[in-house]
Amino acid sequence: MTTRRNFVKKTTAAGIGLSATSLFNYNVTAAPKKSQDDLIVGHGDFKYRVDKSWGNLDPVKVPVDNCHEMVVDSKGRIILLTDEIRNNLIIYDQSGNLIDAYCNRFPGGHGLTINEEGGEEFLYICDSGWFHDHKYPDDWKYFSGNGFASKITMKGELVFNLADPRTTGVYEPDMKFKPSETAVAPNGDIYVADGYGSNYIIQYDQYGRYIRHFGGSRNEDPDYNLNGAHGVTLDTRNPDELQLIVTSRFDCAFKFFTLDGKFKKQVTIPGALVNRAVIHGKNIYAGVCWSKIDGKLKDGTGYVTILDENDKVVSNPGGQAPRYVDGELQYQIQEVPFIRHGHDVCVDGDENVYVCQWNGGRTYPIKLERV
Repeated sequence: MTTRRNFVKKTTAAGIGLSATSLFNYNVTAAPKKSQDDLIVGHGDFKYRVDKSWGNLDPVKVPVDNCHEMVVDSKGRIILLTDEIRNNLIIYDQSGNLIDAYCNRFPGGHGLTINEEGGEEFLYICDSGWFHDHKYPDDWKYFSGNGFASKITMKGELVFNLADPRTTGVYEPDMKFKPSETAVAPNGDIYVADGYGSNYIIQYDQYGRYIRHFGGSRNEDPDYNLNGAHGVTLDTRNPDELQLIVTSRFDCAFKFFTLDGKFKKQVTIPGALVNRAVIHGKNIYAGVCWSKIDGKLKDGTGYVTILDENDKVVSNPGGQAPRYVDGELQYQIQEVPFIRHGHDVCVDGDENVYVCQWNGGRTYPIKLERV
C-alpha cells in the first residue's frame, strides 16, 4: 500500500541532498548558514522538510506566548497547550487550520497528556506555577505561583485537581511543588513529574489518591536522583513490560523506571537538554530545549532528537548528525538554527513531526514533513 509518506519520499528524493551534514565541532556559531526555504533537516531515514508557517494564526485573535506541548487525539486533531490564558488550548487539523481555541484555567500551562477512558478522551494538564504577566506583553519576566495538576474534559471542564503533596503530608510544607508533566498508566494510575519543584515523580490512583513517590535529588543511590525531572512518559513499546521514561534534563538524560518506581537504566544524550520523551512506533522523539556548549546552556540552540528501539540516536533534525565511537554517543549540539528552544513534539500518522517552542518569540508550531 502506498502511504502519503512513501509518495512524498519518492517525489522529493532530489531534495534530500540538501540535508545538513555534521561539522562535529562544538561551536554553534560555526554552523553553516542555510536558507530557510525548502530546508531539509535530519539524518538517515528520518529526514524532514521544514514548514515554519504550518501553524501560523492571527495573533490578535488567537495569541500565544509559550507553546509548551502538543498531542494528537483519536480524530487526528493536533492539540496545543500554551500559557496564554485567552486560549490555553488550540486545536488544529493536520493542515494547520484552526478548529477551536479555548480554556483560561492555566496561566502557567506546561504539561499536556491525553488519555482515553471508557470511550472518552480526557486531558491531563500541569500548571508549573511559572507564568508571564500578560498585562505587560513586552516584559518577559516570569513570576512564581503555586503549581497544580488537573484532569479536564476535551471541552475544558474540570474533572478534578490532584492533591498538592504539601497539604497531604507527602512533602514538608516548605518544599516546592511545581509540576511539569503527567503520564497515565493502563489501570488509570497518574504519574506527576515535579520538574520545577522537588524533582519527585508522584504516583496517584485514577481517583487522585496518593500511592507513592520516588526520585528527588538526595538519594544514596545516584541512579534514583533526578536533576530537572521535566518529563514523565509511559513507554508502551513492549506491552509485556511497561515502563516510565523520566527526563533528568540537566543530566542530558532519560532515566527508565518500572511502574512502581524501581530504576532500570539511564540513556544519556551528551550536550542535549531534552524535554519529555514522546513514543511513536518503536521510536522516542524529544524536543531539545538547549544545547550545552562549554558547560553552559546556550540560548536559541534547540533541535529535535530521535532514538530507535535500542536507545540509539538515529537523527537530530536541526542538530549535528549522531556519531558513535566504540558504541558511545559523542557530544552533539545544534547545527541548523531553525528552532530556538524545542519544548515538545508530536507525530502524526504520516510520521510528520510537529515542534512547539518555549521562548520562541511567540511563534506557532513548526511542521517537519517526513521525506
